[in-house]
Amino acid sequence: MLIKVCGLNNRDNIITISKMDIQLMGFIFYKGSPRYFNNALSFNEVRQIPKTIKKVGVFVNEPVYSILNTVAHFDLDMVQLHGEEPVKDCEQLLPFVKVIKTISIKDKASLKSLSNYTSVCDHFLFDTATANYGGSGNSFNWNLLQEIKITKPFFISGGISPNNYNELAGLKLNNFIGIDVNSKFEVTPGLKDIEKINLLLKQKHHASANH
Repeated sequence: MLIKVCGLNNRDNIITISKMDIQLMGFIFYKGSPRYFNNALSFNEVRQIPKTIKKVGVFVNEPVYSILNTVAHFDLDMVQLHGEEPVKDCEQLLPFVKVIKTISIKDKASLKSLSNYTSVCDHFLFDTATANYGGSGNSFNWNLLQEIKITKPFFISGGISPNNYNELAGLKLNNFIGIDVNSKFEVTPGLKDIEKINLLLKQKHHASANH
């Protein structure tokens, strides 16, 4: 199970978490978010994050040229498109960077757009639909994902906490590769709770040992 810690914007916090056993870090480049990255680290500091951790830039309806400028500046490994980006934006980005397309889920009808993006992204991320593009602390009905065929590797996000991790880890879903954690692991928006992340990592290792 891959762990992606998203919405980081505190320099010392980022450096501490970069030394933990996580696989991806998400930096939000959407100014409307309380977790907006806002150059929390210089580009040199971002580039010093271990190569074992994939650096993901999160964007909401940002022009392709602007996304690519940010990718180059911070040497990002992946982009996560978290808004209503058209298929053509994904197509234009795909030759240059790995693309995670977020599908915001309210109900089963929310999954209809999945087929449009399957050929133009590397991964999907399923999150709870909110007006503020994520960070709600609410979960969606994970069982909806069992009703459709998902052919790309995907992450689940939205309201994940130490309290529901074991249930999530036990889901039998093809191509389910990881979770994206954010608001349930915070002290304040953008500042993550190290103790809670350590607890999650212990749960992950315990679950792995029992399989």
